[in-house]
Amino acid sequence: QVQLVESGGGLVQAGGSLRLSCAASGRTFSTYRMGWFRQGPGKEREFVGRIRWTDGSTVYADSVKGRFTISRDNAKNMMYLEMNNLKPEDTALYYCAAGLSMTTWHYWGQGTQVTVSS
Repeated sequence: QVQLVESGGGLVQAGGSLRLSCAASGRTFSTYRMGWFRQGPGKEREFVGRIRWTDGSTVYADSVKGRFTISRDNAKNMMYLEMNNLKPEDTALYYCAAGLSMTTWHYWGQGTQVTVSS
């Protein structure tokens, strides 16, 4: 089992920045990749980006490319999401997830709320 806890959400004005954190615990050595997802009001949950735990390679959704950056600290079992130039449409509950393989997200956190005011 892997436990995930997000933090760092809050209220920010459009154009501002926030940094989300995801703390992983448990059998973290088995993690292949970690990612961020979000679910806005009345919307489906969507992929934001992911980082491969072994080599740090990242992939982002087009909607956040160039504005969001995912990083990790293997020693601390932490993943981060640096969000810049935030827009009202970025308002959502942000989740971190961990996958033991390339195809499945096995573990999820409870989410942290990000609200961007215009």
